[in-house]
Amino acid sequence: MAQNIYDQPAFFEGYSSLPRSVHGLTGAAEWESVRALLPDLKGRRVLDLGCGFGWFARHAAAEGAASVLGLDLSKNMIARARAETASPAVRYEIADLDQLDLPSGAFDFAYSSLAFHYIADFDRLVRRVHAALVAGSSFVFTIEHPLYMAPSRPDWAEIDGRTIWPVDDYLVEGPRTTDWLAKGVVKYHRTLGTTLNALIAAGFVIGHVEEWRPSASQLDEHPEWQVELNRPMFLLIACERP
Repeated sequence: MAQNIYDQPAFFEGYSSLPRSVHGLTGAAEWESVRALLPDLKGRRVLDLGCGFGWFARHAAAEGAASVLGLDLSKNMIARARAETASPAVRYEIADLDQLDLPSGAFDFAYSSLAFHYIADFDRLVRRVHAALVAGSSFVFTIEHPLYMAPSRPDWAEIDGRTIWPVDDYLVEGPRTTDWLAKGVVKYHRTLGTTLNALIAAGFVIGHVEEWRPSASQLDEHPEWQVELNRPMFLLIACERP
């Protein structure tokens, strides 16, 4: 079973105060880049993996999705999502993505935002998603970029006015424990190649891979994000089930 860090009070309180938790999709720096990868959602049966507070599920319903199933391990997340969702097209269920079973051919689009780096068996998960999608369906997801996850030392250096981040053991895959919002948060490091090859092996055709960076307008508005140009923070992937 995956670590249910979001139901720990300290973590949940900290996560609830993040801009993406307070302002929803528009509070996520990468949202406009993600939005450009989405298909027309009208009439689609949507699967939202790691749905959190339900921001994307509600967006999909507003875009005309026929149905949206949001899945999350956290009781806190699901309770909040249900409380803030009025659309009859959306339903939420508590589910462990590491042990997920889905009905075959039940969905026309699958989506996930920053959830898969908590999953130990990514290969199994993407095979289940592939089987749950009908032919011609899209699958769009984001994860923490493997380079962002790879630093295992807290130190950094300023060289010629630039912040240099150390990268340790990038090719050593597996669980890594970090202190983020709470102590002992477990994430699973996989290289970019491993991630892409898992999708290919499952039968997906990869259409777009983006190592996200803030735009010029975002940097004008948030000059403190200049540090994000040193290494990509997010990895955005769009693929299709042929």
